[in-house]
Amino acid sequence: MNRRKFAECSQKKVRPVLTYSDETHHSSANTYQKIMQYFKPRLWLGMTATPDRRDDDAPERNIYEIFHHQIAYEIRLQQAMEEDLLCPFHYFGISDLSTIGDEGKDKGKLSPEDFRLLTSDERVRHIVEQAKYYGFSGDRVKGLIFCSRVEESRELSQKFNALGYRTIALNGDAQEEKRAEAFERLAMEEADATEEMQPLDYIFSVDILNEGVDIVEINQVIMLRPTQSPIVFIQQLGRGLRKATGKEYVVILDFIGNYTRNFMIPIALSGDRTYNADTIRKYVISGNNTIPGASTVHFDAVAKERIFHSIDKMRGLRAIVRESYRTLKDRLGRIPYLIDFYESGEVDPLVIIREYKTYPDFLLSVEPGQTAEALSDQEKLTLEYLSKTILSGVRPYELEMPKRLSQQETFTVEELSAELGEQYGEPVNRMSMESAASVLRGEFVSKEEERRKFEVIEILKADEEAGRFHRMKSYEARLGHPAFAAHVRDLVQVGLHRYQDIYGSASQKEGPFVLYEKYSRRDVCLLMNCGRDLSSTMYGMKRIGDDVFIFITYHKEATEDESRLYAEGKPDYADAFADNMTFLWDSQIGKGPDSSYMRDVTEAARKHLFVKKSDAETSFYYMGTFDIAQISAAKKKDNNGREKDITKVVMRMHHAVRDDLLNYLESNLITEEE
Repeated sequence: MNRRKFAECSQKKVRPVLTYSDETHHSSANTYQKIMQYFKPRLWLGMTATPDRRDDDAPERNIYEIFHHQIAYEIRLQQAMEEDLLCPFHYFGISDLSTIGDEGKDKGKLSPEDFRLLTSDERVRHIVEQAKYYGFSGDRVKGLIFCSRVEESRELSQKFNALGYRTIALNGDAQEEKRAEAFERLAMEEADATEEMQPLDYIFSVDILNEGVDIVEINQVIMLRPTQSPIVFIQQLGRGLRKATGKEYVVILDFIGNYTRNFMIPIALSGDRTYNADTIRKYVISGNNTIPGASTVHFDAVAKERIFHSIDKMRGLRAIVRESYRTLKDRLGRIPYLIDFYESGEVDPLVIIREYKTYPDFLLSVEPGQTAEALSDQEKLTLEYLSKTILSGVRPYELEMPKRLSQQETFTVEELSAELGEQYGEPVNRMSMESAASVLRGEFVSKEEERRKFEVIEILKADEEAGRFHRMKSYEARLGHPAFAAHVRDLVQVGLHRYQDIYGSASQKEGPFVLYEKYSRRDVCLLMNCGRDLSSTMYGMKRIGDDVFIFITYHKEATEDESRLYAEGKPDYADAFADNMTFLWDSQIGKGPDSSYMRDVTEAARKHLFVKKSDAETSFYYMGTFDIAQISAAKKKDNNGREKDITKVVMRMHHAVRDDLLNYLESNLITEEE
């Protein structure tokens, strides 16, 4: 509602049919509330580009609650680009100078020397060169440059002006008249210039341009500050997404330093809020594939590696989980479950469990004294074990069994196998069913200590002669506790959704594995019906029945001890793809072609290759099965300098490895010092 209509309604004391509020994420503020409490329209319509942003953390400031948790329409960046509502953008993640962007700057602690580096002539030249190289759409540049600090914006503006640019630093202390004049100068054409009013090439600012600014002519946005929040990133990128005559696209230049939160960049660009490390990596690998229309995303090699480095060492996840929980609770108007996180695209439930072990434990930390009735020790252990074993959803059987046990006391192996075979479109063998049952008996552990800890979960027991499974009485009693039963249903729902979305509908499957999806060694044990977790004994090679599994870390960590050749005793194996179809592998030191170790590899009917980029990753990409094309004997020195036998193997893959994944694995890792 504009000011004139507001005044008319106030004088006549009429009740408007519809009242709308723009930038409605501020609607909890006193200035907004005075208006909203004065008028009593039949409908309040709130509009904002950042509904999850609010001015403080007070629970009474819930924007969704003000609008009765009703979302009339929601559109995110991806969909808006797909529907051609915004101007296409070309994003370039560019490496900032190596001297910029350490943790001190990330936290706002800046020494005089650091400030000198931040505003150095060398850095200014670097920014100007890149801005010229990547260019803009239109006759002249009309750009915004976002800085970390007011002092930085002023100093950089002066240095740009000294190079012949027309710029101004505009920050919170600027009067409305000065802001309006700056916006007009940025938008104006050269032909409209006067002696009193000259065009601007750039406006430098910290944060006052994040919202409420509509300069449609902006054709270049430069980001010189670390991305701390996906919301703020999209607000700043969005300043250039307005369509305008003669503007075909906007160029976004993001100067990426060694920031601890670089992982926020692909999260913001992709719109993915799961904070799942593998999902973020996939986006960096092939960002263009997820941006609709003519827009593009490109990271230079160093910037890409800085992001990978940040992903590998993601910090502050507990704070992110809590923020995501608060947002989701605000939207729903109730305490959410894990399935709500999954279906809403919020933080991945696996991230929550990794941080807190169980969802009830998380709820106790974020809602002390307000969560459901207390769980017994046995109930807590049951949820901890199920969260650890079945939530990932790599196989549906361990999920379907507790789903049925919540409804019936007993079922036969044949009945369930037939139902699941029909439901999932693939045969189910008895061994897999029995393996799933052993998992639910608490047996899928790696140590005896763990087995004793979880044997009390008592979910089901098997009648092997009758081929039947029975629900145990103690589990039946626990299901009578509504809070416990709800959390079990929640885990089952999330696990089944993950299976269907990631593993169940995949077309490229080799046995139980899906090509190019990620699996832990523990997952391999589960899918191979090992009966227990053998991951602690699975190093570079593991033979399981007629299958052999090769686990490769593509980039080996260097040793800091000059007297040792290899970090942690791991040899510098020549493990690498020669091309998309050929992998070169060195056996373990001391294992020649005639060793039992190599016989396990050569004689296995099926040979599987799993690869991860670095030791920071806990899971491996499944690269598929292979044949051995060539074997040769060789020598390699161990850490004591003694030459030992090894075997060099040339593998021929059954499927050509995807180019984007191969490029990711082969890109060089940077070090923290760089």
